[in-house]
Amino acid sequence: MAAELLKRSQVPKEDTWATEELYASIELFLEDARRLEQMVEKLGAFPKEYVTASGGHLLEYFQMLEQAMLLLDKCLCYSERSADVDTGNDTFQALSGKMMGIYHNLTTRTAPVDAWITAMEEEEIQQCYKDAPELLSYRTAIEDLRRLKAHTLAPELEELLASSREMGMAVEKSYSLLTDADFENPTIQGEDGEPVKISAGRFVPLLESRDVTVRRAAFQAYYARYEQYKNTFASLYEGKAKANFFYAKARKYHSSMEAAVDANHVPKEVYYNLIEAVHENMHYMHKYMSLRKKLLGVDELHMYDVYVPMVPQETGKITYGQAQEEIAEALAVLGKDYVRVLKEGFANRWIDKYENEGKRSGAYSAGCYLAHPYVLMNYQYNLDSEFTLAHEMGHALHSYYSAKNNNIFDSEYKIFVAEVASTCNEALLMDYLLKRTKDKKKRAYLINHFLHQFRSTLYRQTMFAEFELLTHGMVEQGKTLTAESLKKLYYDLNVRYHGEDVTVDPEIAIEWARIPHFYYNFYVYQYATSFAASMALSKKILEEGQPAVERYLNFLKGGCSKSPIDLLKDAGVDMTAKEPVSEALQAFGALIQEMEELYSQI
Repeated sequence: MAAELLKRSQVPKEDTWATEELYASIELFLEDARRLEQMVEKLGAFPKEYVTASGGHLLEYFQMLEQAMLLLDKCLCYSERSADVDTGNDTFQALSGKMMGIYHNLTTRTAPVDAWITAMEEEEIQQCYKDAPELLSYRTAIEDLRRLKAHTLAPELEELLASSREMGMAVEKSYSLLTDADFENPTIQGEDGEPVKISAGRFVPLLESRDVTVRRAAFQAYYARYEQYKNTFASLYEGKAKANFFYAKARKYHSSMEAAVDANHVPKEVYYNLIEAVHENMHYMHKYMSLRKKLLGVDELHMYDVYVPMVPQETGKITYGQAQEEIAEALAVLGKDYVRVLKEGFANRWIDKYENEGKRSGAYSAGCYLAHPYVLMNYQYNLDSEFTLAHEMGHALHSYYSAKNNNIFDSEYKIFVAEVASTCNEALLMDYLLKRTKDKKKRAYLINHFLHQFRSTLYRQTMFAEFELLTHGMVEQGKTLTAESLKKLYYDLNVRYHGEDVTVDPEIAIEWARIPHFYYNFYVYQYATSFAASMALSKKILEEGQPAVERYLNFLKGGCSKSPIDLLKDAGVDMTAKEPVSEALQAFGALIQEMEELYSQI
């Protein structure tokens, strides 16, 4: 691998994703963007009396809206993908900004129509379906609007709320600018004695260092910077929590959490059950921390010791080609068609593979209805990158199957199930690697990786979810969120979750300030529920075979044609119950036991 990052223009074509399949030139993109702006204006000009007069008129509106959404999806995909691989390119950044403006304009202009449709009497809607049977293809979208009738305002107020959303994002934007642009990252001495500037991307890798002095220095220096701005972070977080409560109250919800989960058609009991199930199984987390303390051989296990692998890495360098082959073999249990699509993605440039200068960090998958999913990677030749590739291709194939089997309205699966397919892929890959690994040290390292997933997803994300719930509850009771009140609450949660074998360092009290997901409005709990659901589904796939595979593939094809809870029930998992979470944590306990036994034999 080159010592310095390539410029975007230097990256070989085969290592990039095929955005030219969307638009061969910027000029062609701009033509469609102008056409889209005209369509948005036409959609905004529909009068209430016309739209709601008959099934034919309602069908006309939805057909035009569908065409606008298809074009918006294509334009957004091109502009966002182009901007993300070359963030220093002002042209692509401008195109991305232009498209976000068109997107916000579309949601604002169509908000009153949504309200009109929601306000129609049931008899009127049923008559529309009879008058225009083609309208039934949009029934799921219509009924999803009408499901929220009790929480929908008058059309002019809906338009006002929609137009305020962009303004309401100012707090999140301010947080991002503070942490990504204005934040002065500290410098420490690295393992080789050379100075290392800590960044968001480097922080966790530094905590994975085998050198405790590096881990401690990174932990203390990085959180000292957040501590320096603690009052600003507290003000920003309180502003976001108050905005969430404002929108919840405006829509006649009792709480911010209830409004957030109902938007995804998820009952609030799922949120409470997750926290209760984790509390009931907290002993596994404490046992894991005890094992970590033992394997690391430390007298005190600190918060800066929870990321470093308990056993040395044994997997060696994993090439991109090797990762692709192993992932395809691991996912063969999902059937020939799944593997066919997977390999199509590998071979036909769905993936932007490696780092380049100015490329966005991390990884993601973005669906594109008229083309195919696009996956961003920054592959690093290690086990984490292999699992990340499996994870993102899980998202990609979920998007692929949803798009192939639904119109664009029904293809956009709810956020609640968004992480299920990705983590199911990871579970199947882990099972494959463990089954073919006889070397005890390598097996121990693989189990270490899996244990870390349980800790960082089921426990850590649930702790985040509990923090969100408690802090929003304080706002809803009229209490002020100060830096000290937030720090105390967060510190106490860490003590509860980590147990008596961990020395909970005072610096961890400010960690909430570095978690951007706290600005996503009750998003994090879905990482934990999706992980639990994927553990249950992967177990069924491996134990039951074809019947479970068919149910799972139907789930992937379901999009949002049903509620996310019903889609998962059809696949064989009931997330309204505690059992999936409890069973996943019991599997965590079994892995801890195996790790203890392996350690005694190494």
